[in-house]
Amino acid sequence: MTTAVDIGTLIVSTPGTCGGRPRIAGTRITVENIAIDFNAGLTPEQISDEKPHLTLAQSYGALAYYYANKGKIDAEIAAENAEWERLESEYTTKLKPLQ
Repeated sequence: MTTAVDIGTLIVSTPGTCGGRPRIAGTRITVENIAIDFNAGLTPEQISDEKPHLTLAQSYGALAYYYANKGKIDAEIAAENAEWERLESEYTTKLKPLQ
């Protein structure tokens, strides 16, 4: 007989680990990481295949958490992308030769 897993145990948030972001319990894979992969077109099965230490249940658990908190997580992803773009622009501006 298989032991049931309480879905509420799949996702944890710990201050000081991954910036306190929600992550898959026992890993440093954040829900945000899974959401980014999923939004890029990967299926939960492909995500688990690419990260073999994750079970399919963990991938789906992260996606369930993502959809329950989609607005907040999408806003965090957008803010991080904007910061990366700002930093890239700042860096490339510094590299341009003076005219």
